[in-house]
Amino acid sequence: RYAGVSHIDVTAPAPELTAVVADLAGRGIEISALGYYPNNMHPDLDHRAQVNDHTKAVIAAAGVMGVPVVNTFIGADASKPLARNIAESHDMVTGLVEAARAAGVKLAIENCPMIFSADEWPGGHNLFYSPATWREVFGWFDDDTLGLNLDPSHLVWQMIDIERVVREFADRIYHVHAKDLMIDREGLYAHGVMSAGMGWQVPRVPGLGEVPWGRFIAALYRAGYQGHVVVEHEDRTFEGTDALVKAGFLIARNTVSRYVV
Repeated sequence: RYAGVSHIDVTAPAPELTAVVADLAGRGIEISALGYYPNNMHPDLDHRAQVNDHTKAVIAAAGVMGVPVVNTFIGADASKPLARNIAESHDMVTGLVEAARAAGVKLAIENCPMIFSADEWPGGHNLFYSPATWREVFGWFDDDTLGLNLDPSHLVWQMIDIERVVREFADRIYHVHAKDLMIDREGLYAHGVMSAGMGWQVPRVPGLGEVPWGRFIAALYRAGYQGHVVVEHEDRTFEGTDALVKAGFLIARNTVSRYVV
């Protein structure tokens, strides 16, 4: 698994997949999306083929389960220029979109540049991080299968206007992550913007960073967004014990729930 924990065997027979949905529904839980976040443009072509195939398996499972969205990354080869990465991703992205279209689900690409460590510098491991690229890639298709899993935290350190993103891409926002980000000003001073956030972007739970949650969610309402807003907990301050993890989720819930009905 690329990161985190795998919760569902998406290669299981259809009755097992639908049983998961039924069991959760009985507990009052709905699956907003299936998420799988590999580097779908990994420079190792064997690894790339493996994760491309599994991404398609996740898409197929979502269709069987009646889950409306699959969240993933396009990926990138960090050593190549952005324009070359975009051009080389065309056929792969087309294949994923075709799979999503056939499964009757939306494909939502998270806008994280995936640049947190030296091995991901300078280009990052996901090319789908800025409006110019979104416009270009969306233009490859004549339907609305492909969209955004919008995480406002990744816009903060890139100095991209969060509310303007919501306005421009209103009809392409299929899922929303509630994650915050704090800019470590000492780290920014030491490393500068050419470090692409390394050493100064600090993931936080909502309410403890620099995302203006009231204005962001107001923009989503104005844009007509009717989907889910899902807390993504990557705040290291609230890790290490169950009590700390729970405290992080409660802070996030209390911050976001003021605006969500």
